[in-house]
Amino acid sequence: GVSLKSQILFLIVFCCRYLDLFFSFVSLYNTMMKIFFISATATIVYWMLTKYRSSYDMDNDKLHGDGSFMGHLPPHGVLGYIIVPCFLLALIWNEGFEAFEILWAFSIYLEAVAILPQLFMLQKTKEGEAFTLLYIFCVGAYRGLYIINWIYRYFTEKHYWQPLVWVSGVVQTLLYADFFYYYWIALRDGAKFQLPG
Repeated sequence: GVSLKSQILFLIVFCCRYLDLFFSFVSLYNTMMKIFFISATATIVYWMLTKYRSSYDMDNDKLHGDGSFMGHLPPHGVLGYIIVPCFLLALIWNEGFEAFEILWAFSIYLEAVAILPQLFMLQKTKEGEAFTLLYIFCVGAYRGLYIINWIYRYFTEKHYWQPLVWVSGVVQTLLYADFFYYYWIALRDGAKFQLPG
């Protein structure tokens, strides 16, 4: 199934990254896409908490601790193991020590690891539904394609330099490496996706 924790983390990512909706206009397309990302992810979270709550696999959506979002005692759960470290890193490494820049850096770091609850959920069940596997593949491929974009921009744009984004993107792509390998094996062999163990 789909990890509610990962979806909540992606919602936090989009809300922090797209705060500039309130003070910066790039284009109608850009504005509409930002609104779409936030509203679509918020809708998924809402539906998982309400309409589809009975099909949500809470028992396997555990990062550490009791399975709640925050856990019992720090460092526990998603708050202690993912959100707080990403925020602390954003305070240290950002592109400007201003609230928006810190939240933007936080969103970059958080996006790099937001898939972890989903990957841990998959690791616990050892297999996944076709739709869930395709979702994980697409999210990982999206970041992998960004790396190609960054390489292209580095060689074609005179002053393109974003090491914060590059490091986070590489970390995020590496987190998917194990999944990509077993997904490719299953596709190649026409077999059911299963993780070893």
